[in-house]
Amino acid sequence: MSLKNKVAIVGADETDEIGIVPDMTPIMMHAQAARNALRDAGIDKSEVDGVFTAGSGMMASTQLSEYLGIVPKYTDCTMTGGSSFVIHVEHAAAAIAAGICSVALITHGETGFSARNRRGPRGGGFGFDATMPATQFEVPFGVGGAPSAYSMAAMRHMHEYGTTSEQLAEVAVATRKWAQLNPRAFMRDDLTIDDVLASRYVSYPFHIYDCCLVTDAGGAVVVVGADRARAMKKKPVWVLGSGEASTHQSMLGMDDVTRTPARYSGKAAFEMAGVKHADIDVVEVYDSFTYTAMVTLEELGFCAKGEGGPFVSNQRTAPGGGFPMNTNGGGLSYTHPGMYGMFILIEAVRQLRGECGARQVPGAKLALVNATGGMLSATGTLILGAD
Repeated sequence: MSLKNKVAIVGADETDEIGIVPDMTPIMMHAQAARNALRDAGIDKSEVDGVFTAGSGMMASTQLSEYLGIVPKYTDCTMTGGSSFVIHVEHAAAAIAAGICSVALITHGETGFSARNRRGPRGGGFGFDATMPATQFEVPFGVGGAPSAYSMAAMRHMHEYGTTSEQLAEVAVATRKWAQLNPRAFMRDDLTIDDVLASRYVSYPFHIYDCCLVTDAGGAVVVVGADRARAMKKKPVWVLGSGEASTHQSMLGMDDVTRTPARYSGKAAFEMAGVKHADIDVVEVYDSFTYTAMVTLEELGFCAKGEGGPFVSNQRTAPGGGFPMNTNGGGLSYTHPGMYGMFILIEAVRQLRGECGARQVPGAKLALVNATGGMLSATGTLILGAD
């Protein structure tokens, strides 16, 4: 059964504050974002009968439901890292289409920055388990987290395809230009390619500006069925195509470290939506690192394998560059609390509603959202459309 046009996103919002918010816990951020998204939709909390979340500890959806005072008919706490919340949209669509629930609330909240300075959870649900293969066979050799894992993939891409640090820096600079149009972006100072290349290394070949922010933030979206969506106060954003895929948990499980599951999830989303790459008006992809965004464009088919570097060159993805990408400023300059997928979803909704002010892509009717989780492990792809 195709899920095309079966559901729409009718509410989307972040927490009141994003960036450095030391007085809020992760679950407080979930709750505040939920309140704001429901208010945006014009739906009362009492109508929510499906709760989808990840990253806030064991039994995440049960914990959140209790905190919000909701007794849901359906819960889902699928945890695939930063791609979780985009994947939750597909799961919510399936549940609504099957008649299991009618109003799905998808939430995220994480204190990536503030958790460094206090005891307690950050809300991401990550850590090393001594029994896992990665801990036994990667960590002893220096691959201890995302910077080292993703930099290894980037180095292999450079070796195989001639990708350069300058090409990766193009992504950081273009994304910063979008952030300068977003008053809520965390980093808005001018940034040049020379600035990126002169900044300190974090894990070669990544400089500090090749790496995402570490912030505090929460976000939420509300999904309902087609009949309800048409009666809402704001323009519905339709789910036209969706796909999800996971290929490995750790780097040692990858057949080719330059490939990602987006080649599968993207293909499924395009096939369901029945649109072509040239039809997409705005692209929102996960940018934990500059490399993540670049390689995702290859895997989704916007350019051939190995041509991501030339594709993003000459500020192609910047405002006015002809390929609008990560228009809120991305995880590189807007916010990135740890699992960023929720925020590209919110930005896509706003672009299709025409709510983005100075950064609005004129006439945007189709948006692609692709989130990546883990060590390039799992992806969720959505193609969203506006009437």
